Amino acid sequence: MITNLTEGNIHKKLWLFSIPMLVSVMFQQIYNIADSMIAGKFVGENALAAVGASYPITMLFIAVAMGCNIGCSVIISQLFGAKEYGHMKTAITTTYISCIVLSVFLTVLGFIFCTPLMKLMKTPENIFVDSRLYLNIYIAGIIFLFLYNVCTGIFNALGDSRTPLYFLIGSSLGNIFLDYFFVTAFEMGIAGVAWATFIAQGISCVFSILTLTFRLKKIKIEKNQQHILFSFFMLKKISVVAIPSVLQQSFISVGNLFIQSIINSFGPAVIAGYSAAIKLNTFAITSFTTLANGLSSFTAQNIGARQLERIKKGFWSGITLAMCIVLPFFIAFFFFCEPLIALFMSNPTESSLAMNTGIEFLHMVSPFYFIISIKLMSDGVLRGSGAMTYFMIATFSDLILRVMLAYILSIFYDITGVWLSWPFGWIIGTVLSFGFYLKGVWKKQIK
Repeated sequence: MITNLTEGNIHKKLWLFSIPMLVSVMFQQIYNIADSMIAGKFVGENALAAVGASYPITMLFIAVAMGCNIGCSVIISQLFGAKEYGHMKTAITTTYISCIVLSVFLTVLGFIFCTPLMKLMKTPENIFVDSRLYLNIYIAGIIFLFLYNVCTGIFNALGDSRTPLYFLIGSSLGNIFLDYFFVTAFEMGIAGVAWATFIAQGISCVFSILTLTFRLKKIKIEKNQQHILFSFFMLKKISVVAIPSVLQQSFISVGNLFIQSIINSFGPAVIAGYSAAIKLNTFAITSFTTLANGLSSFTAQNIGARQLERIKKGFWSGITLAMCIVLPFFIAFFFFCEPLIALFMSNPTESSLAMNTGIEFLHMVSPFYFIISIKLMSDGVLRGSGAMTYFMIATFSDLILRVMLAYILSIFYDITGVWLSWPFGWIIGTVLSFGFYLKGVWKKQIK
């Protein structure tokens, strides 16, 4: 269902649009969490650590895919809001072609550089082989990851947040089933976990492309409009938004690589505990980010339609929605984190260091979800309006401070010092991003 976000009740429209996106990303995170849970429960602590050690590298690829998702979504939303359907379809096909080329390029780079990266991250020898095996299979499916993400971005740009939800539900359930089947029935170990992700992601990608193609055929182009298969001009427009988004997402992942290298020096038990906790933390942060992406699409459509007041009201409606989602995550991760961490452990009583590591991390970061959610919603307006310079300043300030503090504080407070770097980075990023929103830099994008 294609939805016009430039008219109607703002609160209702934004919530009805964002909630399916939120449920979608929750299933997507369950999809990712399943790998770690199955590995930890049925293979062992070292397998959980192996998946965790490879996680920052997989996040690099996901970061680039998400950046492409955001870039195409903003431009397509603006063209859809302006009813320039010919240019909109050109933007979509240009995105497809560019995405295929980029994913093939990154697949080659992945096979070449992942092993050296793992060595650079100080991945322990007893989990190195399993981590490399998991990564090699994951990298083979990068093209599915990219095409599925841009399809999701296009659906969202058209105001359809429900269709990606349906695909993710099916894909997530399929991944969990295949994880369990490959690991327990075929005893494939860490390879089974990776192949399950590969297959589930591939199937959802194919169905997404077919559905989107059918949906786009129903949108008629006016006689005075033109649709061409590929446009360098349109690629440039998309890149103006996509490249900063890719850089933002990628720099965060690169920062996580540095942080992971510090964590790896504390041994497999700490890596396993962190692996469990960071998956739960990513579940929360990605949920908040998804709400921000919904606000980006809302902002972009209304930028295209020159609806300034709707953007202002949409922002505060988005903040309200974010706080409603933050609260249950905070309660769960602060007060009930022990049983959640235990879900990843085959024998929690024998993994006391891993368990304590995960608990300490979640206790440290979860109270600050209320702050980071404000940054992410402010980012949503900045990104949706095309104010990418300000968006990047806020994001990079957060990242650079977090990485620097992780190194410095770990010297004095060991692993606790690494956890302390998160709140400091989030506070600085929020002050900057929210400040840019209040300053109204996004208004300059309305011409």
